[in-house]
Amino acid sequence: MNKREEMVRQVSRTFALSIEQLPDALREAVSIAYLMFRVSDGIEDHALMSPERKISLLESWAAILEDDKDGSTLTEAVRDLDESDPEVEVIQNTPLVLSWLRELPPAFQEPIIHHVQATSLGMARWQAHGPFVEDEPALDDYMHEVAGRVGYLVTDLFSLFSPRIQEHKEVLMPLSRECGLALQTVNVIRGICKDYERGWVFIPQSYLVSVGLSRDTLLEPKANNKALALVAMLADKADRHLENGLRFVTTFPRYEHGIRLALMWPFFFAVRTLAISRNNPDVLRSEAKMTRSEVQKIVAETKLFGWSNRWLEGYYQQLAAIPAAHPTEPRIQIAARARTDNQT
Repeated sequence: MNKREEMVRQVSRTFALSIEQLPDALREAVSIAYLMFRVSDGIEDHALMSPERKISLLESWAAILEDDKDGSTLTEAVRDLDESDPEVEVIQNTPLVLSWLRELPPAFQEPIIHHVQATSLGMARWQAHGPFVEDEPALDDYMHEVAGRVGYLVTDLFSLFSPRIQEHKEVLMPLSRECGLALQTVNVIRGICKDYERGWVFIPQSYLVSVGLSRDTLLEPKANNKALALVAMLADKADRHLENGLRFVTTFPRYEHGIRLALMWPFFFAVRTLAISRNNPDVLRSEAKMTRSEVQKIVAETKLFGWSNRWLEGYYQQLAAIPAAHPTEPRIQIAARARTDNQT
């Protein structure tokens, strides 16, 4: 395993699994792009940095990409951070990551630089905005910056690799954004507690008001019914994006099985995680997670049958089914009861 592969695995074994399915030329480009996005993510998500410092570092990172610098100024600026954190290690290895980038064909370098720079500036804008979202369009704007642009980038790279994919690019681009928003909406649900602990609430204020909650009362035990109604609203939103995400995956040519698998796995992991999270009180205390055996089963079954779009459509429905392990009230009943609670 080379240094690049090791760094990707350290920050995300899930995405490493997907990247390793790609053809060689794409595997190198996507892994480098992923690490560059993680530089941005590592700055934005760092638990101990002030918003002002995050804004400064994100803007500095964007300027480095704009001016074709080696990244050493960013490395110096984060020298005080704990290097045992895999996210920090990626930031501190920015010059190395950029040296890998410059070994790629120029056609691959251009979209990577463009999208990483754009997402970094978008993250900086949201740090300046503050730790809340007003409504669903604001949530979509945030999720576009941190995930929708990733969809654009992989579609650009895959289109450069394959003329057949290039033929579908006009259809794929908006679907790629939808797929990114789908995965990020599931991340919002999974991260309700962790985000709350670091001062961020990504549930739109308009949602909170609709069930009679506020940022401060969101996780109070007596508010569980109303909070589960919010989870149901986010889950319904995720469903809408996931349906387009399935179209994104199935639009890729079936003979590009490695590329399709790389897309299928994070997509289907999100589908199953959403099913486990829906109406599940655990998401209000920590998070709901897939088991290792579920992950292995999805990987094995998609390898065998993921060639078929009809099979993928059926598999989507199968994974989206709410597990019998935590049967709860239907979504509509939970939302209705939350509104009733708000009126009493």
